[in-house]
Amino acid sequence: MLRGALALLALTMPCAASAQAVQCSLPAQMPRPRPVQPDAGQVGRIVPIGGYTLALSWSPQYCSTARGGDSAFQCNGRNGRFGFVLHGLWPDGAGGSWPQFCRKADLLPREVIRQNLCMTPSAQLLQHEWAKHGTCMASRPELYFDLARAFYQTMRFPDMAALARRDRLTVGQFTDAFVRANRRLRPDMIRVGTTRGNWLSELWICMDKALEFARCPAGKDGAKSSAYLRIEPGPAMPRPRPAPVTPARGPGLILDLDPHAQVPKEGGG
Repeated sequence: MLRGALALLALTMPCAASAQAVQCSLPAQMPRPRPVQPDAGQVGRIVPIGGYTLALSWSPQYCSTARGGDSAFQCNGRNGRFGFVLHGLWPDGAGGSWPQFCRKADLLPREVIRQNLCMTPSAQLLQHEWAKHGTCMASRPELYFDLARAFYQTMRFPDMAALARRDRLTVGQFTDAFVRANRRLRPDMIRVGTTRGNWLSELWICMDKALEFARCPAGKDGAKSSAYLRIEPGPAMPRPRPAPVTPARGPGLILDLDPHAQVPKEGGG
């Protein structure tokens, strides 16, 4: 578990539009998620944290097949047009296991959903990320999402429209383009996830225990560098601004997992 203090100061303040939303207008009434509990076969698990993963989803690919009410805000085009969105900030274990569902998760406050809906455009996914991952990192959802948002908003993205038009684009070429937009990253810090047909789905960016970008550990595999990659076209994104080397640091955000937290019983909240 993560105990003691991890300080990240001067976090980017919540805003209506995130770095990869061409347009995002919040609804007058915030959507309310359903409670999230471990699925059958999953258990709550508190184990030492060995690193972290910042997971970014390519929204056009998700929306090309998504159906149902949970995806409406992200995919119907009435409230926003999205490129890369934050799937989540995940704690990884030091070995073959990882922490998950570390404590009972209440429904997220409306203000937390409002602050993060343009970054992760699904209230249900926000609830899931807090229940499964955030409860293993912070005592309050505000702290977890502030940290996730800070790292997400440092990300800069290559010209995805141009990459989508390229014939015979490889995973390695795409990774190189992403690294050029984010000079503090190296190709070995990034894994690319694809769907059937080699369509870009997600990026997984690896961090060490100190929340510094780091080489991905063995076993955290993505698509092979030599594999061809297809990209579902998305909205034309604004030209990226230079990114800071890291989020500004200093006293301000304290993450502290309650040492008295209990692993929920199987089938519990």
